[in-house]
Amino acid sequence: VQLQASGGGLVQPGDSLRLSCAASGFTLDYYSIGWFRQAPGKEREGVSCSRNNARSTYYADSVKGRFTISRDSAKNAVYLQMNSLQPEDTAVYYCAAAQSFTACSIAGPNGPDFGYWGQGTQVTVSS
Repeated sequence: VQLQASGGGLVQPGDSLRLSCAASGFTLDYYSIGWFRQAPGKEREGVSCSRNNARSTYYADSVKGRFTISRDSAKNAVYLQMNSLQPEDTAVYYCAAAQSFTACSIAGPNGPDFGYWGQGTQVTVSS
């Protein structure tokens, strides 16, 4: 069972990136998926999540309207499309999977409920 996050990079303010989270050993459709980020010196933040019913999603206020989480069942992958990136979006981004339906709620992704984590991908937004 493995999650692989990718797609990070160095971009300028206003640019876009799409992060990918690919799974091996299990089917993501049956899991709630969360995207988290952690900036240096800051606590981990839940950015977005998608319940395993794929109809409920959550976005942190800081990214609402700019980020979009989506799934591709055929590729067994989840994506985080990030538009209008700002320097404060700079962080290591992690994807995580949870069997719990309630891991993703209107309160956001609950980190401790997520049992499977990817290795993280660095996103740097700088001019």
